[in-house]
Amino acid sequence: MFGRLMPTEGKFFELFNQHAELCVKGSKEMVALMTNFDDLEIRVHAIEGIEKQADAVTYTAIELLHKTFITPIDRDDIHKLITKMDDILDLLEDAAQTISLYDIREITPEAKRLAELCLACALKVKEAVALLHNMDNSRQILTICEEIDRLESDADHVMRAAMSKLFRDEPDVRNLIKLKAIYEILETVTDRCEDVANIIEGIIVENA
Repeated sequence: MFGRLMPTEGKFFELFNQHAELCVKGSKEMVALMTNFDDLEIRVHAIEGIEKQADAVTYTAIELLHKTFITPIDRDDIHKLITKMDDILDLLEDAAQTISLYDIREITPEAKRLAELCLACALKVKEAVALLHNMDNSRQILTICEEIDRLESDADHVMRAAMSKLFRDEPDVRNLIKLKAIYEILETVTDRCEDVANIIEGIIVENA
């Protein structure tokens, strides 16, 4: 009787969806930034604002976790999922600020491609999270997680090719260091998306 009176959902899935949408928004801003440097500072400011919104969602989810007696999925999984999603936007903000602070004047096709893969991963994260409220969606969710893994592998390939080209063809050492940093941050965004996919796969295994 007592257990039935405790909150069971706590709007966790709603918060996951809000955060996933912000990851997509931040990734779209990053692609736009890579496409047109004319409004660089506007894009950087926009990504910083999105990251702050995501921080607020993360804080709300963790605060709610402490107040909720019965959670819809394992408490540790809720914490890991929301914090790993938050890492995605933290890194996007790092990339945007690094581009601005390093005074990068021209972006490479490889950097733009990595940004596009970040967006593709974020869109898949959003799809998977949107289905997570119902374990009947488990097969579809696992398929999406496999797609995230594939996109992360694509980013690895782009990263390796970009680094090879950079060290082979870039004569300016300072520019080499700057671009290397950008490549590494963007590739790590896809790693964090894969981390989210792995957490979601674990949730499915435990609850389906």
